[in-house]
Amino acid sequence: MVRKTKEDAELTRRRILDAARAVFLERGVSKSTLEHIATEANVTRGAIYWHFKNKTDIFHAMREQVFLPLIDQMDDTLGLAIDSTENPLTQIEKSLSHTISELNENIEMREIYEIMMIKCEYVGEFAMVLHQILNNCSSLIEKIEIAYQRAQTQNLLASTLSPRALALDTHLFFGGLLHMWIKDADGSKFRHQAFDLIKTHINLRRK
Repeated sequence: MVRKTKEDAELTRRRILDAARAVFLERGVSKSTLEHIATEANVTRGAIYWHFKNKTDIFHAMREQVFLPLIDQMDDTLGLAIDSTENPLTQIEKSLSHTISELNENIEMREIYEIMMIKCEYVGEFAMVLHQILNNCSSLIEKIEIAYQRAQTQNLLASTLSPRALALDTHLFFGGLLHMWIKDADGSKFRHQAFDLIKTHINLRRK
């Protein structure tokens, strides 16, 4: 019975997050209320408060659905979780390309990125959310920097820039590409050439 109750609670939590994603996409985060989410999820507001403190807490949980797997994926593709003999520049390219592949194939991930990038105003109660997103970005930059440090050690870099500068440049390039990828709904401008753009970005760093 206890296990069943936990399973039911997890299903309800998942339903609330799915409903929030749908509501945020339709209305934008600032114009969405807990009442809207409760109606979409077919639950009471009390059920929402059982799982989440407020709308910001729901947004955090939704964001973690894509951010935590991204961190794990970067550890794998950048060779940070285990010793790797693969070219670190190729690993960076694979890591960025993998995210694009996930966006192509995973509608849930794609919708969450759309909400984060163009459906949310980071003001008021969400100002702290922006601060946390920037902290997450710092973590991603550090992982990319480690890969560039390995490339530098292996004498693979054409650039004289530091691994830190290269990591910042790659992060900003990819952030801009993601924004334009999300906005390019019909795929006519950026989506169809995203992999080629990533390859060119990395090739500019190769000897």
